[in-house]
Amino acid sequence: MRIALLGGTGDIGEGLALRWAYHTNHEVIIGSRDPEKARTKAEEYEAELDSRGVDVKINGFENAMAADRASIIVLAIPPYHVSDTVESVVDSLSAGDVLVSPASGMKRDEDGFHYHRPGAGSVTALAAEAAPADIPVVGAFHNLAAGRLANLDAELGIDTLVIGDDPDAKDTVSRLAEGIDGLRALDAGGLANAAEVESVTPLLINVAMNNSGLHDLGVRFD
Repeated sequence: MRIALLGGTGDIGEGLALRWAYHTNHEVIIGSRDPEKARTKAEEYEAELDSRGVDVKINGFENAMAADRASIIVLAIPPYHVSDTVESVVDSLSAGDVLVSPASGMKRDEDGFHYHRPGAGSVTALAAEAAPADIPVVGAFHNLAAGRLANLDAELGIDTLVIGDDPDAKDTVSRLAEGIDGLRALDAGGLANAAEVESVTPLLINVAMNNSGLHDLGVRFD
């Protein structure tokens, strides 16, 4: 399967790209508004994997071109760019594609990070509003520590909560998630539950900031 990571040059994009390329046979494509930046990052990811004995080709393209070449399109971008990015790649989407949103809206004050709920109800809902009606949107990978994900020496042993209204699309994303060693996908219901899932991210950041040794913490439900 081909997976395009739009904004794949950022932290969460890097972690997912490296993990999928390292643990699975899926083809990974890096997208960016700047195609040269995408190509440069793709080469960096290739070099990291090569140093670990994994010979894999990762291509980098402008976002729309990356989306055109994949069936799973991950919006690895800040929440305030989600709608614009989806709108910019609409013509590159086709039946059978799935959009995946891992972004969480947050704001910070002197007390720490807080969930910033958009008017649509959640960032995942923003993506769904911008997407064509026939393209399912699934929320996943919200609560993962990017540094831990990108460190291929780090064991995960954590969960990701998956939300969506299309059962087949949600199942596809869950299977992709569990292709990453140590990552378990748990069904958290439909898109209406996205805000509850997204709001866990600032909670985890606050815990990590206030407790030594928990910089890259994750969640495991037992």
